[in-house]
Amino acid sequence: MSDAATALDPTAALEKTLASLSYLLTRSQAHDWQVSQAGVTARRSDVYLLLALDMSDGVSRVGDLATLLMVEPSHVTRQIDRLQSQQLVERTPDPLDGRARRVAITADGAALLARLRGANRAGLRGALHGVAEADIATTVAVLQRLVDRYARQMRTRVLPELAGTEDADLSGAQDTV
Repeated sequence: MSDAATALDPTAALEKTLASLSYLLTRSQAHDWQVSQAGVTARRSDVYLLLALDMSDGVSRVGDLATLLMVEPSHVTRQIDRLQSQQLVERTPDPLDGRARRVAITADGAALLARLRGANRAGLRGALHGVAEADIATTVAVLQRLVDRYARQMRTRVLPELAGTEDADLSGAQDTV
């Protein structure tokens, strides 16, 4: 689609803008800059797992984390092993199921997220300098609805085995680092 046609189609213009933003946010150099600004070392996937735990009030089961992150539970288990060795998460018994384990973010993990969020927000504030707060709030509201609906669509259409699971709360997406 040409740029002229994109200008006439708001959905195409949004897709183009989101693709550009996604590209910028997911570059390894951007992640490396963020963690250096925060004074921490963390893999991108580990940061997302910590964020998912944080969105779950700091405690979750492995399967629920896998559903939220849309990955296989075995992937989450490997990440938890790595994060536990760094004392960023801990495994605890599930009080509802003695055979199951829950994963909890530790004080060190929460502190790492706080430093990353601080560095990320400082960068965002610089990029948003001069943009009205009302415009930012409107953008957040619209993007949050988009994220929620798109995640639901992905779980239903692309990952049918997750279709029966409760929708994960992605309301913390604006805090993604």
